[in-house]
Amino acid sequence: MSTNLVLVWIDHVQAHIIHFNADTAETDIIHTHSTHPHLHPKAGNVGAGRAPEDTQYFDDIAAKLKDSLEILIVGPGSEKLELMKYLLKHHDAIAQKVVSVETVGHPSDAQLLAYARIYFLKEIKPATI
Repeated sequence: MSTNLVLVWIDHVQAHIIHFNADTAETDIIHTHSTHPHLHPKAGNVGAGRAPEDTQYFDDIAAKLKDSLEILIVGPGSEKLELMKYLLKHHDAIAQKVVSVETVGHPSDAQLLAYARIYFLKEIKPATI
């Protein structure tokens, strides 16, 4: 499918990657390779309370983004920021295509697509959509 715009919704378990234009959309779902549960720091525990970075997960996401022109990254927690930092360090050409990183809860794919279309209509030239 020929699209220029991509929305990535990411958390510590999965990423929904929606490639879209004004007429059509296609969603890929990528799951983490990590076998570590989501960790929360607790008083008295040794360590940072974080699972190691899942580089394969981020590389799989980057592979789906390589042909995009503009990317919006969203998600409920810090994983969206971890993805952005990883892209800056390991996939700078893709990172340069990211127009924003924003906090969004757990909407459906249809709600994500509507959010992305509104975002790009407001922030980016309508001809891009």
